[in-house]
Amino acid sequence: MAAVPNEPQRGAAGPSGPAAAVAAESLARAVKGKTIVVGVTGGIAAYKTATVVSRLAQAGAKVTVAMTDAAVKFITPLTFQALSARPVYTSQWEHIESQDPQHISLASAADLAVVAPCTMDCLAKLATGRTDDVVSLILSAIDREKTPVLLAPSMNTVMWAQPSTQRNLATLRADGFGFIGPDEGWQACRAVGAGRMSEPEAIVAEIARVLSARG
Repeated sequence: MAAVPNEPQRGAAGPSGPAAAVAAESLARAVKGKTIVVGVTGGIAAYKTATVVSRLAQAGAKVTVAMTDAAVKFITPLTFQALSARPVYTSQWEHIESQDPQHISLASAADLAVVAPCTMDCLAKLATGRTDDVVSLILSAIDREKTPVLLAPSMNTVMWAQPSTQRNLATLRADGFGFIGPDEGWQACRAVGAGRMSEPEAIVAEIARVLSARG
């Protein structure tokens, strides 16, 4: 199971006052008008991703959310539809916005993709080329030489330390995926250690940094 904090970290809400205005302007410069695909997989940390989507949408990004079957057990597609003001993809078999196969059209349009939370299972799928859900299918059609893909891992600390997970991480880094976190801390399984998904502000900041670096 993905990891979550017991309570909000101090400062997790981000800056306030003038600092918040500066941060918002900086984010808007980086993401305004950009097309961002947000993949959500099946972990309790999916609730944090709602904040990520909200921040990006408020900054002017065109955000499209894709969810695995497991993800919708933790948070509803309606939540992301309301925050993004766009359709949410939950099946690789449906065509929502295009007559083209949706994974091709979404992948081609994306300026950046991020998976948050990215579970142990998702890491394994991406490392071995499996595409049996809408998130992995969309990512399979993204040319990572042109479009960055960021992963925000989230899992139990023992799962994070598994040799298979570490092998998959090495493979994915070599394949050109970027990573955000994970952090250390209290987890939903009542363990403490590495594996907790990074806070929304850190994920949004990395998205902005990557897009700004690409110009």
